[in-house]
Parts: sequence; structure tokens; C-alpha cells
Amino acid sequence: MSTVFIALQANEATRPIIDAILADNPDATIKRDPAMVKINAPGHLVIRRSSIEEQTGAHFDLQELQVNLITLSGNVEETEDELTLHWNN
Repeated sequence: MSTVFIALQANEATRPIIDAILADNPDATIKRDPAMVKINAPGHLVIRRSSIEEQTGAHFDLQELQVNLITLSGNVEETEDELTLHWNN
């Protein structure tokens, strides 16, 4: 099974986003560097707007991820409610 990942800047704005991603993806692993947080997952990774909103207590537009996005790996499927990374098999 192929691994997908997303790497975000390590800052206060991404902390609740990272917590939400890890809560929704129990198989994900995290690597923290001084300026970057990389989240790897086998097969697929789902980022849910509702989970981020639960963490922040405020409305969140998934397009806001791009402000702190460093890189990602995988095919991207995106709606207003979810961003999914996966590899086609």
C-alpha cells in the first residue's frame, strides 16, 4: 500500500488542523520538525472541514490550508467539506 502525506508549516494556526487530521486518521503518523509538520498515512488521508471547525470553534474554509501548505503527495479530491489524498491502484 502506498503512503500519502501532507506537510504544513509548524505554527499556531496549524495546530488545530493537525489535531483534527490525526483524530480523523488513526493510522496516520506524524513527524515534527522545527518549521514543518509532516503527516503520513497508508493508502489515504482525509481532512474534514467539520473536524477542523470542532478544534477551532470557528468556521473554516478548506482553501485556507493552502496558506500553510508546504507540500503533499497523492491524488487530491476536494469538496467544500473534505480534502482526500490517495493513490489510484
